[in-house]
Amino acid sequence: MNTLFDAPSKDVPLAYRLRPKSLQDVQGQQGITNDSGWFAVAIRENRAVSCIFWGPPGVGKTTLASLMAESADMPFVMLSAVSAGKKEVQAVVAQAQSENRSYLLFLDEIHRFNKAQQDVLLPYLEDGTLILLGATTENPSFNLNNALLSRCRVVVLNALEKDAVLVILQRGLKNLKTEYTRFSVQQEALQWLATAANGDARYALNALQALIESDDKKTWALQQVQQQWMRRQANYDRDGDGHYDLISALHKSIRSSDADASCYWLARMLEAGDEPLYLARRLIRIATEDVGLADPRALSVCMDAQRMFEFLGSPEGEQGLFEAAIYLALAPKSNAAYLAEKAARKLARESCHLDVPMHLKNAPTKLMKDLGHGEGYQYAHHAKDAVVDQSHFPDALGHIPLFEPTQRGFERTLSERMIWLNERREALRKESKI
Repeated sequence: MNTLFDAPSKDVPLAYRLRPKSLQDVQGQQGITNDSGWFAVAIRENRAVSCIFWGPPGVGKTTLASLMAESADMPFVMLSAVSAGKKEVQAVVAQAQSENRSYLLFLDEIHRFNKAQQDVLLPYLEDGTLILLGATTENPSFNLNNALLSRCRVVVLNALEKDAVLVILQRGLKNLKTEYTRFSVQQEALQWLATAANGDARYALNALQALIESDDKKTWALQQVQQQWMRRQANYDRDGDGHYDLISALHKSIRSSDADASCYWLARMLEAGDEPLYLARRLIRIATEDVGLADPRALSVCMDAQRMFEFLGSPEGEQGLFEAAIYLALAPKSNAAYLAEKAARKLARESCHLDVPMHLKNAPTKLMKDLGHGEGYQYAHHAKDAVVDQSHFPDALGHIPLFEPTQRGFERTLSERMIWLNERREALRKESKI
């Protein structure tokens, strides 16, 4: 009969001792564990399916893999891609083939395998020698081969909610008190630990075990737990999905003109230890991509914020970043310049073989003038209103509109200017035909 806890042991980490032995004991992943979910059905039917478990640390990736292996009653080998490689995988394959049965291979940190190492797995997944359960904190679509992904189900696991972590901590406290009868943690302190763990059950349980190791004969109050707690760095990886999710949230909040949320996500990134100059560069990018010429001042505000940080440093210089983020959020929005850039680059790639029109060519020498370079060019400053009617695209293209201003902010003025220019050129065109 399955039980939730192994026998207590000082030599075994609490997080390992509390690993669930049944799907009903898994916290916080209802989309996977509910009775109608495909994973729960597979467990009931004692089936093992190749899966990639993707999620942040401490959310149950190893636990779910273990439960699937146990239900299927299959040999279960655990490897870490940090230390294992092709040789270790082939050793598991050889053992499976010698026994003429399938092996379930759990490969932690599977994103650490390079393309060649991932390719080694393919034929054995195909012929059923191996069933693969991979675990990764990195986006599998960026780090795993398409061929490998096509042979596995991707199981997305989320950071645990505070209530789920609290249940796990309460179980851990109950387990510890069977051995440490004088040890206790006040409910308020447990609540704080559940929040401070940032959705990572393993980290929360390790913190609980650290309290035991510090003093196993007292009742820990909130202030004492906070003092003992070694400040946990935010759930963040500058090169991983957490980083890109946060910058995405900041960018989209500014684009949607939500100044409050923009301040929040900017603060999240700074508190997580992100480089302020990186954030300054991102704000400059947003100024051109999402505000554009609806408010040309936005770019200057962001450039000033960057210079402020370079001059003052942290923390004072970071105030300029918040000022820039608020300005961007509240500025009128237009991506017309951004779309013009994309359209122009596409057109340039497709028409790079076309020659510059003769009247636009440079003519610094007599020979080039004799060849017709610059012939027929109209110098705008010599014309009335500095407007001329001449083509500035390759002859085969004609004029192609790329910048289409909105009616927001300063772009309304630019739109009116463009309409006037077009009308003036049309008038010149008609005059030339008289």
